[in-house]
Parts: sequence; C-alpha cells; structure tokens
Amino acid sequence: MCSNCDYTIHSRHHHFGWDNTFQPAEKVAPGSTVAFECMDSSAGQLTPDSTVADVGAMDFGKINPVTGPIYIDGAEPGDALKVTIEGFTPSGFGWTANIPGFGLLADDFKEPALTLWKYDPDSLEPALFGKTGRVPLKPFCGTIGVAPAEPGHHSVVPPRRVGGNLDIRDLAAGTVLYLPVEVAGALFSVGDTHAAQGDGEVCGTAIESPMTTVLTFDLVKQANLKMPRFTTPGPVTRHLDAKGYEVTTGIGPDLMTGAKEAVSQMVDLLAGRYQLDPVDAYMLVSTCGDLRISEIVDMPNWVVSFYFPRCVFE
Repeated sequence: MCSNCDYTIHSRHHHFGWDNTFQPAEKVAPGSTVAFECMDSSAGQLTPDSTVADVGAMDFGKINPVTGPIYIDGAEPGDALKVTIEGFTPSGFGWTANIPGFGLLADDFKEPALTLWKYDPDSLEPALFGKTGRVPLKPFCGTIGVAPAEPGHHSVVPPRRVGGNLDIRDLAAGTVLYLPVEVAGALFSVGDTHAAQGDGEVCGTAIESPMTTVLTFDLVKQANLKMPRFTTPGPVTRHLDAKGYEVTTGIGPDLMTGAKEAVSQMVDLLAGRYQLDPVDAYMLVSTCGDLRISEIVDMPNWVVSFYFPRCVFE
C-alpha cells in the first residue's frame, strides 16, 4: 500500500455529506502521513462493465463518498490544517457521464451518456478517447475538506469554506492545501478522485476514477483563514500545453451566460471537426478543457474563454 505511511484509512470508512458528529476512523498526530483508499464519485455504482442505462439508474443519495474522517490531535477552531498531497496510486479505470439536469449545458444535453476510460496506472500515458483522441492525465482530489461547525448533516455537492467538493484540478501531487478548521480535531475526509479534469468540469463529471491518495498533515495555529488556499510545486499545465489551444469565447454582461456560450461553441467546433456526437464532445471538454475569465473590468461586458488543448487530437 504505502511503505512510508503511518496509517491507512480503508474505503469501508466512508461517509456521504458532512457532519461534525461523525466518529473518526483514526486519530493522528501532526506530521503523520496517511493513505486514503478513495472510491469514485458513484461509490462503485459505475464499473468497467456499465452501460448508459446505469447512469439513469444511479442512487444519487450515494454519490461523492469521502473516506474518513480522521481526527488531527491539537487542531482547534481558528487553526489551518496544512495538507501536503504526496501522491496517488491510480486504479486504471475511470468514467465520464452526462447526467440529466447536471452540468453547465444541462438545458442542451438532456439525455444520459457515458464514456468509460481505461488507462495505464503506472505510466499515466494519455488515455484513449475514441479512435484518435488522447487525454493527458493528472490525478487529483476532487473532494477534500474538514467538518463544518454548523450542526447537522450537509450535502457533499456544494463546496464550502472548509473545502469539500472543490474540484480544483491543481490539487495534485506536490500541492500544499490549507483548510480553515472549524471543529476540534478538524475531522478531515477526502474522495472523489479524478484521473483528469479541465478547469470548470463543465459537464459535471471528469474522469472519475477510484485511487489511493497519500497525504501528510500539519497544523498552522491560529491562521484564521477565511477560505481555503493552496500552493503548487511548479507549472500546472505542462501536460496540456505542448501543441497550443483552440479557444472560443463568450462575451456579454453575465458571466454564466458567457461561460455557457464559450463551452457551447467549443462543443460545436469539436463535433464538426472530428465527427463527434455533440454529447461526446461535451464530455470530452469536461475532462481537459479550461474555462477562464479573461476580462471582468470593461463594463458592461465581460469575456469568458474556453481553452481546448490541441494535443488531444494532434
């Protein structure tokens, strides 16, 4: 599993949502390195043998399981939990789905769709998409956070001040994440691991993939963070940059409308150029295309751009 780890938290220690009354699976000291067995975001409902019918049949009460929680000795409200992402042991299997009612272009794509991925977990060579597409991989934690102080059970779907379903693709190996602590022990959990994702995760899913995540924990006393922050170990797009990008834009007074227009135009561009079903193009861009705010000061119109890496098809 992990020869340098102090603890392993197995996937059977998982939960859905956030609740500060959950009993910790383990109590660890600052400085500890912990391996977490993370399930995929379907909690195993989608497998290498799944078909599109299984997307519609999913139990959405059992999505985004997170492994944990663990209690970090000495963590108190006002502290920051420092999480160093040491690395990942990927599984080699992943999936991307269009889930009706979910995703940026939900009004355009109302039927379920499913792409199954197989990749080399050791080399992490780009994963094959169709006959000619190859998506560069970069494993990361989609959901990573600590328990909120507010009592009760809280959905895992929206991200929060204390982390959670952040879906930041740069929370990859080498990144150091700082999370605001709201309860004693922090009660940290992690899951929703991805083999690849574009900034924006526009269709609502990435390459959802079970894998083991190795993390080291420390405390920054009385950091009083308002929100999570993180530090990357170096450049974050080298796996995508080699051939440049195709870029579409959305321009107008509403950022959400601009984002939808930029993505929709890219879907149309790729579907026409590479003879893809539009929903397949939509799922593809969610795994490797980046949605960016290019300009937000020249009122009344703002510019949103969508970057698709040309290396996928070249």
